[in-house]
Amino acid sequence: MARSPNSSPHTRAVLAALLSSHPGPSYGYDLSRRAGLKGGTLYPILQRLHAQGYLEAEWEDSPHAGKPPRHVYTLTQEGLRLAREKSESAPAAPRRGALT
Repeated sequence: MARSPNSSPHTRAVLAALLSSHPGPSYGYDLSRRAGLKGGTLYPILQRLHAQGYLEAEWEDSPHAGKPPRHVYTLTQEGLRLAREKSESAPAAPRRGALT
């Protein structure tokens, strides 16, 4: 059976992290920490979601002098719908101490 688009555990983790800060912006470093992913996994997912129209990505000047600009990510309306859909269909995490 083919996997539906944007349904990997890593993509769901990124969508959940974006949803948790919606409607506010998200930065790569914050998303990396919240999703528990390293940049080599995170940034290709962000690029794919942006290319598919689920994310808006804009450059923002750093508030710190001498630091480079950084990307700011926000969910589009379609991205918000996808993030909610994926969070509702995600399997429940096992409870601590529960027998499996």
